[in-house]
Amino acid sequence: MRAGWRGRRVRNLAVCALALAAPLVGACKPAETAPLEASPQAAASAGVATQESPVVLFLGTSLTAGYGLPAEEAFPALVQERIDAAALDYRVVNAGVSGDTSAGGLRRLDWLLRLPVAVLVLELGANDMLRGQSVDQLRGNLQDIVERTRAAHPGVRLVVAGMRAAPNLGARYVRDFEAVYRSLADRYQGVLVPFLLEGVAGRPSLNLADGIHPSAEGHRLIADQLWPVLEPVLRAPPAAG
Repeated sequence: MRAGWRGRRVRNLAVCALALAAPLVGACKPAETAPLEASPQAAASAGVATQESPVVLFLGTSLTAGYGLPAEEAFPALVQERIDAAALDYRVVNAGVSGDTSAGGLRRLDWLLRLPVAVLVLELGANDMLRGQSVDQLRGNLQDIVERTRAAHPGVRLVVAGMRAAPNLGARYVRDFEAVYRSLADRYQGVLVPFLLEGVAGRPSLNLADGIHPSAEGHRLIADQLWPVLEPVLRAPPAAG
């Protein structure tokens, strides 16, 4: 019993420490509940776009899904509003799933690739980090996602949403984890958002009560910061196949 208690205590302390990392600053929670609550949201917004419009696919975690919020308040839906206001013919599909890892995103990718994907916005890795999974595994899964997407849609354009690692995982892990996103963008000629939660993480007024997931106001700031990066991608010609 004492050994089991000690193991649970170590896991809980690990999550407390991870909560000090920039992407997930917040209250200490048991490991079983912090990154893993399952409440998948998949939503497509439509304004000037139609079902035949090219798709901007947001593939990600609870951050993309808009955990704890109506789908229309999540940043992908707010990006759709900006797309419509700019009279661009794209349809946003929010394929964020709470608790998802890079492996989970890879497993569900084939179904999503039936859509006419023109732009892939890739936001995966935070839950890999929280589970202490290897950086090599993360890198391989993300590369497979991009390569499968390009095989199905050769002209797809890529936006990589970077995350940060918890410092208690060690300097080498932090360095290697954060380098995955830049190397992915460089390798596949994508556009990098160095840290998706810049200006949002660690600010209570921009997060829900759990201190981890952005509030509606936090999602508005994410959309405001993402749009100047994404708009030129939408206006650019398809990538070379």
